[in-house]
Amino acid sequence: MTWWGHSTVWLADSGITLLTDPVLTDRVAHLRRLAGPTPTLPGAPDAVLLSHLHADHFHLASLRLLAGAPTLIVPRGARAFVAKTLGSEWASRCVELAPGEDTKVGPLRVRAVPAAHDGARGPWSRDRALAVGFVVEGAARTWYAGDTGLFDGMTEIGPLDLALIPVGGWGPTLGSHHHLDAADGAEALRRVKSGWAVPIHYGTLWPIGMTRFRTHMFDQPGGRFAELAARSSPGTRVRVLAQGETLAVERG
Repeated sequence: MTWWGHSTVWLADSGITLLTDPVLTDRVAHLRRLAGPTPTLPGAPDAVLLSHLHADHFHLASLRLLAGAPTLIVPRGARAFVAKTLGSEWASRCVELAPGEDTKVGPLRVRAVPAAHDGARGPWSRDRALAVGFVVEGAARTWYAGDTGLFDGMTEIGPLDLALIPVGGWGPTLGSHHHLDAADGAEALRRVKSGWAVPIHYGTLWPIGMTRFRTHMFDQPGGRFAELAARSSPGTRVRVLAQGETLAVERG
């Protein structure tokens, strides 16, 4: 896996490549990339996993930058939004999943799992779909949580080989409601039981004009998550990656 910042992760398993919630530009609306390089993908992914409609996860400009014609695995209800914004050819490549449903990408099985998060595009839009996470089952069993808070039934997601856990946000006013901070992320890891864990969704995007405000919320969540996870999940190997850094995970 390679973490490209925020929630963008390149996953390679069993000869198949997946990309999660791609943000491939240096700006998303009022947010600017303040850490890590602009992503340079090694090629066209076989499929893109899109967890919900928020613009920092379902970024239309970044989707248009993708090479090839990857399958889009989207939450139930999102195909209509894809057809409206990207066109019918894109919509024809969508596979909609609700929690508990799955699809195959080559030898990989991709299953949607619950996420405690608002699925609306935003206050300016009437577009809405579910918010989900994904479990990818191949040589390893990987959970990409998307955006979520803690929820009942999270223990049913595990056990895992790799957990990609969001531990921060993109601004000083973004609280932990329907998001995981470092402490809640450590609790999520304790619940799902994973051999490896990598903190994501922090330290990349920040509101323009606010670079001097509460910067600890920008750069500290990953390290704090690792400290807390060492106490609550001592059997898990936690790796705090820099943007653009790669980790190879072996099952077991």
